Amino acid sequence: MRDWQKMTAVTLWAAAGLGLAGAAVAETGGLGGMMGHGGGMDAAAMFTTLDADKDGKVTQAEVDAHKAARVAEVDANADGLLSADELSQMQIKAMTERANTMAAAMIERLDSDADGLLSAAEMAAAPGPSMMIDKMDTDGDGAVSQAEFDAAAASMADRGGKGRHGGDRGHDGHRGGGFWGMFGGADGQ
Repeated sequence: MRDWQKMTAVTLWAAAGLGLAGAAVAETGGLGGMMGHGGGMDAAAMFTTLDADKDGKVTQAEVDAHKAARVAEVDANADGLLSADELSQMQIKAMTERANTMAAAMIERLDSDADGLLSAAEMAAAPGPSMMIDKMDTDGDGAVSQAEFDAAAASMADRGGKGRHGGDRGHDGHRGGGFWGMFGGADGQ
């Protein structure tokens, strides 16, 4: 089998695995996205995760076992059912992990004195509003007029809210491309 055929097969298996989670759960963005491992997991990693016995094949039994394990992880009261609160907690956990990762990366990137903390001066030196001025100031007067701001917003809308690299994610692979993503993503990079 050629590489492109393998990737197509893996992608189809991944799509099938996600589809099996059901529309109601998929709407939460959690279980349908491999329970916080999710939206960003590439097809090869997903296949590896689903292939529990590592025989190079994914069976329906492996998909079912994976889904059951993910539900069990979230089912805090072990009743076999997921409440809105349990699903909310799953989302909060995933968002907290992402926020902690982004915060650590921000400190690593901006902590010029290597004390593990960001001072107001270090934060002020970060790209951000000054980048906005540079990108949106089309007439070079050092300020952004309402017309320039509106033009930048329209430009983003024309791209369908896609991130600056054409996807709906920022440069770091996370959501947050959108309008503000053109200034460095959701975390201001």
